[in-house]
Amino acid sequence: MGSKNKLKRFKENETFANVIQPKRDELLADEFALKGQWRSRFFKNDNPIVLELGCGKGEYTLALAQRDPHKNYIGVDIKGARFWRGAKTALADGLSNVGFLRIQIELLTACFASGEIDEIWITFPDPQIKYKRTKHRLTNLEFLKSYQKVLRKDGVVHLKTDSEFMHGYTLGLLHGLGQQIHFAQHDVYGTTGSPDIVTQVQTFYESQYLAQQKKITYVSFSLDGL
Repeated sequence: MGSKNKLKRFKENETFANVIQPKRDELLADEFALKGQWRSRFFKNDNPIVLELGCGKGEYTLALAQRDPHKNYIGVDIKGARFWRGAKTALADGLSNVGFLRIQIELLTACFASGEIDEIWITFPDPQIKYKRTKHRLTNLEFLKSYQKVLRKDGVVHLKTDSEFMHGYTLGLLHGLGQQIHFAQHDVYGTTGSPDIVTQVQTFYESQYLAQQKKITYVSFSLDGL
């Protein structure tokens, strides 16, 4: 994408009512006005809130929101030029249960109060295979601790990925930490019993992975006592 297109999308994002772009200093100073107020001030309802972390173009966020209008969905990504597409589509389709938040995921706890989130989806993240990149892996211990802080006590995290490495790493870590695993499958399309919400919602890249006969893995889990 050219720099002119990126700038155009950044400018347009500023006009979208469903896009929130807090300043880093504001978050570090714990001065973010929507923290603890997403239901009352942004969505204006009491419905559960579901996050998609690293949402990219927002395809999964939109698909989930269309499936269940009785939940609120927030796509989180630092790359605003990417989720511009999802934000624009949500507005055009009148999806009032969708928002997009432009932040680094490391700052998640500065944006949401304790127990404010009901579910978290992590869809096709970069597995960050090299050891020195472990700190950026979205299911490392530090990230899991931050997810636990914003999730309600019985909240659920969903990880869907084409990376066997990411799947295995996450399962191993969860087992080692004694966390509750609700469902784990190395090939959600090749076995029976996979949740509909996992097999009936696909991103563009996921359909490409499937065309290449890549297996899609999935695990859902809760976090407690980290």
